[in-house]
Amino acid sequence: MNDSFLSRKSPFLLAVILALVLFGLTAQAQTEDTVAVKAKGKALIVALKYTEALPIYEQLAKLTPNDSEVQIYLGSSLLGQAAANTEDAAARRQMRIRARNAFMAAKAAGNTSLFVLGMIEGIPLDGRDPEGFSDNAEANKAIQKAEAYFGSGKLDDAFNAYQEALVLDPRCYYAALFSGDVKTQTNKYDEAEKWYQRAIAINPNMETAYRYSATPLMRQGKFEQARDRYVEAFILAPYDKLAVYGLVQWGEATKTQIGHPKIDIPEIKYDANGKPTTVMNENSLTDGSKAWLAYSLTRDAWHKEKFARTFPNEKQYRHTLQEEAEAIRSVLKMAKEQKLTHPDFDILQKLDNDGALEAFVLLARADQGIAQDHPAYLRAHRDKLKQYVIKYVIRN
Repeated sequence: MNDSFLSRKSPFLLAVILALVLFGLTAQAQTEDTVAVKAKGKALIVALKYTEALPIYEQLAKLTPNDSEVQIYLGSSLLGQAAANTEDAAARRQMRIRARNAFMAAKAAGNTSLFVLGMIEGIPLDGRDPEGFSDNAEANKAIQKAEAYFGSGKLDDAFNAYQEALVLDPRCYYAALFSGDVKTQTNKYDEAEKWYQRAIAINPNMETAYRYSATPLMRQGKFEQARDRYVEAFILAPYDKLAVYGLVQWGEATKTQIGHPKIDIPEIKYDANGKPTTVMNENSLTDGSKAWLAYSLTRDAWHKEKFARTFPNEKQYRHTLQEEAEAIRSVLKMAKEQKLTHPDFDILQKLDNDGALEAFVLLARADQGIAQDHPAYLRAHRDKLKQYVIKYVIRN
């Protein structure tokens, strides 16, 4: 699932449907009349007839306001209607605001899935229009026309309009991407793959086409190929909940455990005067854990003066990938010198030996400061990020 509907950076309409199916949301016990109405509404959603589904879910939301499924479909219908309504900007804005409120209601009703959280984060509070798809104004208009067709379930017309945009702007990532989604929706998977690959060729560093191209592969049972697409999406956007969810849903479908190595690394806190305090998990305290003193000392040195010396162009200290990796290696060095043992040290040493320590830090340990180092590391070591995910995150 993606925030494309809100940011127009991916084919959100189709994504909503696919994610909802994968979530396997079930209806609460209602009266027979309500069940029948819900069945009718869901059939319209699956058929991409959002404008027709909207009044049904508006009615259901009044009858069953605490039903998370109803709220999710209401939000999806509102977003579909917003895409189809290309004339009135104020109306689109209000629909997106209402859609966000519906997803908030779904969360309040107990649905805290990555899909729902991603939708809440992705829709601007003010419901403003997303950025354009292309620097070419005419191509932008063609995609907006295509989106309106898509929101009305007119898939052939939508595909033709996306193709019109590609003629006007052959480098338009979204026109190629959305063309693939139309073909996925009509079960023409080989054609969908062609358009997804064109989007990837246009911009191999955007995660959306990798993630969306995994959907038809999953439908065809091509799980290993789908895994590689989800991995690519994740290493490109590791801090995006929707990219994370793609890998998670693959794990659920293949009954594969997904998760980073569990390592209790101390937390360093600084008071107003810059004095550090090291907080350790009591469960990890052993004789060997004394080696974590080296971690604290290294981090403190970076905080006091090494950061400024290493990054002279940055005016304010931040926690960096280089600092964290050096601090962890200082622990391993002390443990080896003093013959201190701990299960966490074994895992960290293996990561370091495999050249995966930085990847572990970036993908499993990143805070706001470390995350800033991801783009540069990705450019230089994309292979190591992928190797780490396949070897350490995906655990058969």
